[in-house]
Amino acid sequence: MTRTVSGARVLITGAAMGMGRLYAERAVAEGAKAVILWDRDPAALAVTTAILNERADGRSQVAPYVVDIADLGAIAQTAQRVRTEVGNPDIVINNAGIVRGSYFWEHDNGDDTRPTMQINALAPMYITREFLPAMISGAGRESRIVNIASAAGMLSNPRMSVYAASKAALIGWSDSLRLELTQQGHGHVKVTTVCPSYITTGMFEGARGPLLTPLLTPEHVVDRVWRAMLAGRPMLLMPWTVGLSSALRGLLPLPVWDFVAGRVFGVYRSMDSFVGRR
Repeated sequence: MTRTVSGARVLITGAAMGMGRLYAERAVAEGAKAVILWDRDPAALAVTTAILNERADGRSQVAPYVVDIADLGAIAQTAQRVRTEVGNPDIVINNAGIVRGSYFWEHDNGDDTRPTMQINALAPMYITREFLPAMISGAGRESRIVNIASAAGMLSNPRMSVYAASKAALIGWSDSLRLELTQQGHGHVKVTTVCPSYITTGMFEGARGPLLTPLLTPEHVVDRVWRAMLAGRPMLLMPWTVGLSSALRGLLPLPVWDFVAGRVFGVYRSMDSFVGRR
């Protein structure tokens, strides 16, 4: 499975559109045994399922599930259905996420802060916990967990405080899980943490890429993530300036970094025109 997902069961959250749908198309194209789609939009999920079934032509089972992963109880219920109806996934891609681009004092706790933390940080943990025991006891069969985080979880940025907090939590948990699995002799289960900058999915409509950090296309990101997943790569930063910025943030005194990030790279102004997906 280090070269292809052929014969594997692949679960993708936020699978009805955007990058989630691209991951699902990739899995079908490579002959996955089952492609398990989780999304909260039943209409979009039905359309994607029909397209994937046509492309699969019977070679892959396409299994759609309408589930809002902000409802942590629904995760357990849907996971049980998946285990019964399809089987435990070999690959889990925690792709679903939301963003609220406002100053912290403008956030509503119920409409903004709570769902952002539930969907971006808690849901990947709950989902992975549902399927991880079977992956660990899978007689050495290669398994993969992919967590789509964000560069925002590594670098502070105005108008992203809650989003950044959710992604920082995801990064900390994801890489700690990788270490735990390795240290406890479960190296056949590999975790990849993905930290991209802005992607042109509409989610960050209006955001501007900082200096030397172009907006990423979904197709490019999915291709890089897919290859990193198959290789079992621990962490993927995109583009290269994300790693550079993180290193500079650790080396420079904070006032100097604030000047470099704000005045030179333009990181602190990148969300000034943010409108998000309408």
